Amino acid sequence: MQANGLDERTNLLVEEYSTSGRLDNITQVMSIHTQYLESFLRSQFYMLRMDGPLPLPYRHYIAIMAAARHQCSYLINMHVDEFLKTGGIAEWLNGLEYIPQRLKNLNEINKLLAHRPWLITKEHIQKLVKTGENNWSLPELVHAVVLLAHYHALASFVFGSGINPERDPDTSNGVRLIAVNNFCVCDLANDNNIENASLTSSNFGIADSLSELEALMERMKRLQEDKEDEEASQEEMATRFEKEKKESLLVISGAFDDEIVSTDVSRYIEDPGFGYKDFARRGEEHLPTFRAQDYTWENHGFSLVNRLYSDIGHLLDEKFRMVYNLTYNTMATHEDVDTTTLRRALFNYVHCMYGIRYDDYDYGEVNQLLERSLKVYIKTVTCYPERTTKRMYDSYWRQFKHSEKVHVNLLLMEARMQAELLYALRAITRHLT
Repeated sequence: MQANGLDERTNLLVEEYSTSGRLDNITQVMSIHTQYLESFLRSQFYMLRMDGPLPLPYRHYIAIMAAARHQCSYLINMHVDEFLKTGGIAEWLNGLEYIPQRLKNLNEINKLLAHRPWLITKEHIQKLVKTGENNWSLPELVHAVVLLAHYHALASFVFGSGINPERDPDTSNGVRLIAVNNFCVCDLANDNNIENASLTSSNFGIADSLSELEALMERMKRLQEDKEDEEASQEEMATRFEKEKKESLLVISGAFDDEIVSTDVSRYIEDPGFGYKDFARRGEEHLPTFRAQDYTWENHGFSLVNRLYSDIGHLLDEKFRMVYNLTYNTMATHEDVDTTTLRRALFNYVHCMYGIRYDDYDYGEVNQLLERSLKVYIKTVTCYPERTTKRMYDSYWRQFKHSEKVHVNLLLMEARMQAELLYALRAITRHLT
């Protein structure tokens, strides 16, 4: 990192510490990408602390409910503290049966947004905003939906980056007892290269991972050239999407028994067995593809959010654009590389798993650019983040730097958040029309 980049990072971290009184590990890991971190902190600060439709304790309780869907103790503990600091009623922390009915009514939309957002309909919205003592106003509901989507996606980032709890002076041994994966945050924040040990311990050696890198760059170059030569028909593009959607079903994130949910987490969730079901599965809940052109973030979602919860649309839009366009034109040891096709493949593959299709995108590129171990990683981090392991993190792009893998996690997080918002905001729009 250049000296001026380091200064920028230091200034940002100092500013965050002076504003919030803490410097959590999420901020430290994200600080590898200072431009993005600035956008992230601005939007998170706005939704948690600035004037808005919801009272402050509600905001933190909603964050707890969202993080609990993925058993993310790290985020739950963080927001339990904030909930109490902002005047939240301690009794609510005993579990969902102790909270007001109005908050309890968010359970269904929290569950669907986290795992199967394509099932959200205008009826869910109508149920929440119908008249009565426990109803939600539309601005309040939009604020709640933004918080839910933000914290579901942030749980993906936490597990995907292996973020550990901070040392805690209030506990006897100085560390909160949270079961998290054994990555070292200091490695990520200092951008150490992935250790050679993790390369040689697999069946592949360093030579293999180097040739993988060269092969990926060659495929990127070929795709660029093919694009200039010929363009696939609309029918062919639609077929390629359906094929990729069906194939995403076959990407298994690992054989897991039903996870054991600790009582610390389970008290905040209803229906813990409800999880992601593959959109592409035949026969079961087979739903029409969400054509992105029919309801886009830029033309529809953005203006609706801004109208009902002022300025958050601008902040989210800046964050989405920032992560989508963020590039250092490098790939591992190579410089002056145009990574646009790779970034777009990552973002669009996440949306594909949620059934969202872009008419102008050739989904054949996803298969060309994303190898199987990377697809397993993407599906796990996006759909079942609590199952992510260090082995999955190490097994793809083994010559790449940690900072590049953190960049991948930022893309996955924002793609997931945007997918959830598109489904929820489309349902709100249908309720209004």
